[in-house]
Amino acid sequence: MFYQNILKPLLFLINPERAHYVVANGLRLMMKIPGVSSMFNWVYGFENKNLVREVFGLTFQNPVGLAAGFDKNASSVDDYANLGFGFIEVGTVTPKAQDGNPQPRLFRLPQDEALINRMGFNNEGMVAMQKRLSNRRSKVIVGGNLGKNKVTPNEEAEEDYCLSFETLFNDVDYFAINVSSPNTPNLRALQEKEPLKKLLMRLQKLNHSHLKPKPILLKIAPDLTHEQLDDVIEIVLETKLAGIIATNTTLSREGLKSSESLSGEMGGLSGRPLRKRSTEVIAYLHQKSNGQIPIIGVGGIHSAEEAIEKLNAGACLIQLYTGFIYEGPGLIKKINQAILKNGL
Repeated sequence: MFYQNILKPLLFLINPERAHYVVANGLRLMMKIPGVSSMFNWVYGFENKNLVREVFGLTFQNPVGLAAGFDKNASSVDDYANLGFGFIEVGTVTPKAQDGNPQPRLFRLPQDEALINRMGFNNEGMVAMQKRLSNRRSKVIVGGNLGKNKVTPNEEAEEDYCLSFETLFNDVDYFAINVSSPNTPNLRALQEKEPLKKLLMRLQKLNHSHLKPKPILLKIAPDLTHEQLDDVIEIVLETKLAGIIATNTTLSREGLKSSESLSGEMGGLSGRPLRKRSTEVIAYLHQKSNGQIPIIGVGGIHSAEEAIEKLNAGACLIQLYTGFIYEGPGLIKKINQAILKNGL
């Protein structure tokens, strides 16, 4: 109630990107006070052996994760772990640091309980992330979400992904390959069958040069056609990827209530309006692959019921982003309680 009635109204008075850093920095400072991390764990944490999930060779203490984009530089992994997340995906990270797109680049659509972002992979680069991850204290599972630098042409994109993969290999538990953000020019062209297959085969070859390969997942857009989704399934099975993250943000603006000046902003839409489409993609992938591919479901989860919907559609894990902003950290516990109640 504190978040919904006091903190959220105050945060929503200021620029959304600034509000994000106010929360992250405030949380980091609070966690340095003796006893505060234990208090947060007590309030928001929820452990039960029936929540534990074994997925692609990893043991998740619960199936609710924080989606990429929230902790771009792995600055707050230990802090967010105290809110009850079962795993945290950091990034998207690129080999070189980059500023991203000009501000303003993040917009709230309160009427739709949504966000539009055109951040453009703003991050401090793979070396800065690696240093932070090597010093983390919590044992929460961490995924590294990889992208390419804006200045890197698509024909050289493989080099960017491989560089970050090697740099972070010893410090993350799994990798997510992001070729589906709408905010880096031409990035989504890498989702086409041939370039995608080539990139993933190269990464898997690099992966298997290590004694213990890491799970690699592909993050896809919700805007793909059924034919494109069929190609994704074929490629994932052929390259023996560990799974799929469905879905990233959408370019669609269908059915929005917000003013045209807001809804017409360029960038990827996330939040409640994405719920139906992301669930459809999860169900399609699950059914067409005969359940062979583990799926992390993300997109429009603002309630425990919507999380259950994703799991029933075929997801084995879920991630929060916009729902976490609109509903607050109490949502994580509510989802885990509902999972137990529904016997999932």
